[in-house]
Amino acid sequence: MTASPAWPPSRSGAAVGPYPVPVAEPVRVPTAKVALSTASVYPESTATAFEIAARLGYDGVEVMVWTDPVSQDVDALRRLSDHHGVPILAVHAPCLLITQRVWSTDPWIKLQRARAAAERLGASTVVVHPPFRWQRQYARDFVTGIWRMADETDVRFAVENMYPWRYRDREMLAYAPEWDVTKDDYRHFTVDLSHTATARTDATAMIDRMGDRLAHVHLADGNGSAKDEHLVPGRGTQPCAELLERLARTSFDGHVVIEVNTRRAMSSAEREADLAEALAFTRLHLATATATAIESERDGAHRP
Repeated sequence: MTASPAWPPSRSGAAVGPYPVPVAEPVRVPTAKVALSTASVYPESTATAFEIAARLGYDGVEVMVWTDPVSQDVDALRRLSDHHGVPILAVHAPCLLITQRVWSTDPWIKLQRARAAAERLGASTVVVHPPFRWQRQYARDFVTGIWRMADETDVRFAVENMYPWRYRDREMLAYAPEWDVTKDDYRHFTVDLSHTATARTDATAMIDRMGDRLAHVHLADGNGSAKDEHLVPGRGTQPCAELLERLARTSFDGHVVIEVNTRRAMSSAEREADLAEALAFTRLHLATATATAIESERDGAHRP
């Protein structure tokens, strides 16, 4: 009587008997969390963003503090987070044109309130834009002021790259000290790939300049329009997939935030489909790099 081949296969993937059976190694999950910016559901509410993030399986949210009263109310935000089981990972300070009077007209008070909100909500990051050029005193003190505030807390102040404003063939420098924040000395950066598209700058080169000070990512796409497009990743010309694969390879431990424009969605279902697609794209490319790294390690181990 012929003996049966040994079973099960060994942990190395080779069967004990004559029939080798490959065993897939587990994919290491990147540590970067994928969050939904509450701005991505506009014109729907901050509360709706928490509902969608929970339903689609996002790891958390970034709260854009703006004209929606709920976005300005720390207690209301905490209740939403607890109710939906969705953590708040970052707070975007109210530094848009439409939020000039939110929380204060004094930009430093805005940042102090953003830091306090992040600390109370357990968020690790405050996202801030460089000043507008007409905010002269604020712009003059901005770099040293951000360092001073960063020294007073464990919350990261991640300064975000912006872009020149364009009208026809004219270009206006709207931000100071620079829209390209890598020209100044900050402890932490946010990179926004819709903004690199609008600036028509090399996103990869900018990320190289940020180096290990890159702490936060706003993932969106763009085609180089004068308008800040915030397309779903993969629908423009920016290196969204390459950036995600790079983050996975370098064990990036910050957050990747989906910040896309869904204002043209014809229905809530279409908006949610766009946000599901963005999440799937992000997780796919984070995992692809990890799986590729495992494959390379395996091939290297098997070389004579």
